[in-house]
Amino acid sequence: MKARLLDRFCGAGGAAAGYARAGFVVVGVDIAPQPHYPFEFVQGDALDEDFIATLGPFDAQHASPPCQDHTRGGSHPVHGTGWMLAATRARLEASGTAWVIENVPGAPMRADYKLCGCMFGLALPGVGQLVRERWFETSWHGFEMRPPCQHSGPAISVVGHGTTSYAREKLGRNPTAAEYRQLMGIDWTSRDELSHAIPPAYTEHIGRQLLTVLEAAA
Repeated sequence: MKARLLDRFCGAGGAAAGYARAGFVVVGVDIAPQPHYPFEFVQGDALDEDFIATLGPFDAQHASPPCQDHTRGGSHPVHGTGWMLAATRARLEASGTAWVIENVPGAPMRADYKLCGCMFGLALPGVGQLVRERWFETSWHGFEMRPPCQHSGPAISVVGHGTTSYAREKLGRNPTAAEYRQLMGIDWTSRDELSHAIPPAYTEHIGRQLLTVLEAAA
């Protein structure tokens, strides 16, 4: 029987797709409707443990609490959700399951894994390599010897609703939404959803190691 994974703050399912490819049955939870989520989805508060308990037992959990307060520049207003990362960790530690927390560089967390698009060959001819570093903290204090992030050619980020000035200068144009989807390895989301998503390649990699942890525990 496949291991069952709870995907908290699931969004449109970029992380979920990676875990499914690794071999998990995934159930997503988010406070907002997620009509494009590609697996079982239940709308609700991802930090409400009474609600979470109604979803049944899980072998492992992933959480991507809001990152805006960890990425904002000094001129941007406070989003007001920064406290959720520590609150999420506390709930996962109390759950008794193996877990993963994902967030952006600079977030107040232990970065067991630092993953970026260049590490998985996420690139598109004529556009460039995907620049999208994400940090992962794990219940098993994961560790691996991996070369650091390195972009030898044009590097493209997927942010907000538009295109960075760097991308326009390098390409002489704005990448299309279809090109952004190809770079991310995600073809089922809107452009707005894509800007918040995790490339499935990242969580497929993490998920395979998580399965090893679960097998060892069993």
